[in-house]
Amino acid sequence: MMRRRTLLASGMAGLSMPALAQGAEWPNRQVRLVSPFPPGGAADLTARMVAEELTAALRQTVFVENRVGAGGAIGTEHAARSTPDGYTFLLASTGPFAINPGLFRLNIDPSRDLMPVAMVAIVPSIFIVNAAVPARTMTELLALAKAQPGALSYASGGNGTAQHLFGELLKQMAGVDIQHIPYRGGGPAMTDTIAGRVQILCDTLPLALPHIREGRVRAMAVTTATRNAALPDIPTVAEAGVPGYEATGWYGIAAPTGTPAAAVERVNGEINTLLARPAFREKLLGVGAEPAPMTPSAFGALIERDRARWTRVIREANIRPD
Repeated sequence: MMRRRTLLASGMAGLSMPALAQGAEWPNRQVRLVSPFPPGGAADLTARMVAEELTAALRQTVFVENRVGAGGAIGTEHAARSTPDGYTFLLASTGPFAINPGLFRLNIDPSRDLMPVAMVAIVPSIFIVNAAVPARTMTELLALAKAQPGALSYASGGNGTAQHLFGELLKQMAGVDIQHIPYRGGGPAMTDTIAGRVQILCDTLPLALPHIREGRVRAMAVTTATRNAALPDIPTVAEAGVPGYEATGWYGIAAPTGTPAAAVERVNGEINTLLARPAFREKLLGVGAEPAPMTPSAFGALIERDRARWTRVIREANIRPD
């Protein structure tokens, strides 16, 4: 565990990363960005936006290769087992890096076999309730849950999903008893929340926002540390009475451990430059992601914090995957 923490916290320090061959210019051929999720979703769209911009910045084609399945584990393992030569990168995200290690017996250890390169964006979520719930605020909702243990329920897209864990973290930190109702995907979970078959759902902000604006559900609190510009009047969960609560998804870039330092530093620099450009920031905001530039070491520290948090939640809630 100490070695794992050192690797993540240092980002590149302590890793055996060979230099590029003397006299070689990187990149001198096309670069692969593995996306462990299906085309069309927000994660894959983020990968394709990054690849397009890096193609221009690096003056070499950066192409997206989809390797999907097992909640991102298949593509993540494929990238981890690739040659660490600076020509394979991975779209990293919360599930494969911070949740799956606590749920599954994986063939790889992301903290050992992959290294943080660059953070791209935070993905905010929000707790919502159906219109029939009498609580008008998150504070009132928590009071209702405490007054009626087990009477309220919350939906998720399945056991071990971020939706599930965000709800379990709320239960543990707020000391409330709310029943978890798993669905086979986020779509059915939202449908039954709107219909009133379950009372509560924690979903990503871009998916929830249209339903909030149409009045089909009521916004309670955002899961981020600060309020969201799209809903400035909606408090954070921490502001609503659960100090220290913070739960977000994220997208970043990782690489096989041993990837040359020059390639890691170049990609990190190019992505941080992209995140400072207003046009690219607007693209990310369009898929519900908030730009979050970081150094490799800062990104590694975030991964380690999230992994520790979700492993603890999984253990304390005795969560088993579907």
